[in-house]
Amino acid sequence: MLFSSTVFLFFFLPVTVGVYYLLERKFRNYWLLIVSLLFYGWGEPKFIFIMLISIFANYLFGLLADKFRGNKKAAYPVLFLTCVWNIGIFFVYKYLNFTIENINGFFGQEIPLTEFVLPIGISFFTFQAMSYVIDVYRGNGQVQKNPLHVALYITFFPQLIAGPIVRYETVASEINSRRENLEDFYCGLKRFVFGLCKKLILSNSVALIADAAFDAENLAGISVLSAWAGALCYTLQIYFDFSGYSDMAIGLGRMFGFHFNENFDYPYASKSVSEFWRRWHISLGSWFRDYVYFPLGGSRVKSKGRLVFNLFVVWLLTGVWHGANWTFILWGLFYFVLLTFEKLTGIPKKLKSKPLVILYRVFTLLCVVFGWVLFRSTDLERAITYMGAMFGAFGNALTSPDMLYMLSCYLPLIILALIFSFPVVRLFREKASGLLTRHPNIAGSAEAVIVLAVAAVSVSYAVCVSYNPFIYFNF
Repeated sequence: MLFSSTVFLFFFLPVTVGVYYLLERKFRNYWLLIVSLLFYGWGEPKFIFIMLISIFANYLFGLLADKFRGNKKAAYPVLFLTCVWNIGIFFVYKYLNFTIENINGFFGQEIPLTEFVLPIGISFFTFQAMSYVIDVYRGNGQVQKNPLHVALYITFFPQLIAGPIVRYETVASEINSRRENLEDFYCGLKRFVFGLCKKLILSNSVALIADAAFDAENLAGISVLSAWAGALCYTLQIYFDFSGYSDMAIGLGRMFGFHFNENFDYPYASKSVSEFWRRWHISLGSWFRDYVYFPLGGSRVKSKGRLVFNLFVVWLLTGVWHGANWTFILWGLFYFVLLTFEKLTGIPKKLKSKPLVILYRVFTLLCVVFGWVLFRSTDLERAITYMGAMFGAFGNALTSPDMLYMLSCYLPLIILALIFSFPVVRLFREKASGLLTRHPNIAGSAEAVIVLAVAAVSVSYAVCVSYNPFIYFNF
């Protein structure tokens, strides 16, 4: 079920919210668990059983981690089994067939592929399950003796299938003792509306141009303009798709009294690749930082070789996390090279002149765009061909009538997407903070009108437009 679908907007969400606030407080968690399982099983009910088995196993691991917290000799095997169990599920459903295909290709074998179907959101809920056990061991949140509360943490529908990855320590206390209020509900609703707008109006619109370029049958024959327009539009699409989903998830969580951490902070405004990854998919980056990079020693190691190794492990795993395809693995290693370069050279901190700072900022954005080309391509051959077309390597025409027409149709939305991918709203609010403070009633009324207008336009898109992909459902 999609947040932007009419079923969710007109049936699932109103019923869920209405019943939730009619119930006594002691029953609300159980209601959220029921609707979360319904939400997850809407398309493929069989996947619920895989998730429930995973939840029960991690519930037991959590109890053992809490019991043996003061005894490292006993606790470490529990943590090891936790990782083996969760990574094992992840591998079997996401990477087993990929591994078999590569063994068959490299060694000429004929090992049959499995018929396992990839459960939606497996990358997200396996990481959250591991987070629960590790945080319990570290003392970042009390162990849940009630298995249904563990199930709610992992299955809570706002963040279940496309994140953000909610760490157990973030919501541990709120599972048992949150206090909902009208202000939180309104802020959550507002956040959901703006996320819906990002997804339906901005992401879906630029996606049409991106798909026209990347899905061309003969990539070597597309125009240079088509290749660059497709790359730029995909760069905008994936940002508004995923940040829009994160906004909706954070907003929905707040409507029920949960406070999730931010997942995006205008990443395209970054001055370096390192800064980009501090602003993009923050929950994933912080997860790898706290559960992989720091335990390996992080950057506080005695040798540069060890630092490079630590970065290699993290970015290899980041690529693997995203999907069973060499394009994702190489995408992760591409960022490993860039981040290693920045770590070892100290660039861009060492750049003093403004022209060099601006130049490196442009370089960062170009790296991000080419990274997304690799990420979007279905295989390495198409990725290389696409990049070649961007530079006219095949004698490509500079422009094409079809792409010029599409750009003319969607130019206003592309401009809006470019503008709102930078912190213009935040800057406006900072500049106008004095005026807003002096006239709170006017500011509040204006905001309410804007929210209603954005909601009306977004809902009209949901009802009238059938094209509605969600990129991160694949992960």
